[in-house]
Amino acid sequence: MDPSRDNPILRFATFWWGLGTFLIFAMILAAIWIFVKSNPATLEDAAAQPRYATKAKVDEAQKANISQEAIDAAMLAVGKKLLESKPAAVELPAQVVPGSETAKKLAAAPAVDTSAIDAAPAVPDAPIDPAVMEAGKVSYMLCGACHGQNGEGGAIAPPLAASEWVTGPVSNLIKIQLRGLIGPISVAGKEYDMPGGMAALSYQTDEQIASVLTYIRNSFGNKASAVTPAQVAALRSEVGKPQVTAAELIKP
Repeated sequence: MDPSRDNPILRFATFWWGLGTFLIFAMILAAIWIFVKSNPATLEDAAAQPRYATKAKVDEAQKANISQEAIDAAMLAVGKKLLESKPAAVELPAQVVPGSETAKKLAAAPAVDTSAIDAAPAVPDAPIDPAVMEAGKVSYMLCGACHGQNGEGGAIAPPLAASEWVTGPVSNLIKIQLRGLIGPISVAGKEYDMPGGMAALSYQTDEQIASVLTYIRNSFGNKASAVTPAQVAALRSEVGKPQVTAAELIKP
């Protein structure tokens, strides 16, 4: 056994050595803080200093041209105008609130005749504009989160590769983009039923929808005719209707 372990003098000396070391370290940190406290603590603070200086100049220039009383009076006048204003009725709102009267009217509207859209003759070997394919590839990055970046499908969404729906009638794909999809759908002999269904992507432009649909119809081993913005525009009246079901689509 180490005879120094129970030596009170050594234990006392060790305690004071440890306390002294801690105090010296604290004094060094305090000295460093005193010398550098006037400088920015972080790079963000350093980057903010020029912005503060610019803001001060802008404030001074504003005071020289317009008083604070004038600003307050203007804000009060604008506030009164806003309170007195009345919302105007919108015939065709860009966004349709589910369950609203507009949504009910759209749901009850007759289905659009898609025969002209799907009657376009298919030319299997027709060249596809590379720019359209590139734009579609960029847009597909969002779709790939569920359908797989290579169209292989996932746990909740069916595959797009070798899908009869992808290479089938164009109107089916456009409706799905504009309205979303709900309920079970059979793809290549396997049934898929995504919880909550697919959300509508009607916020995209006609060109964006046409390009991404053209991309999936000509990628992952698929080969089909391109989709045109005019075909998408012809079905814009579908926007706002409830999510489409497989039963409403044309069976490929």
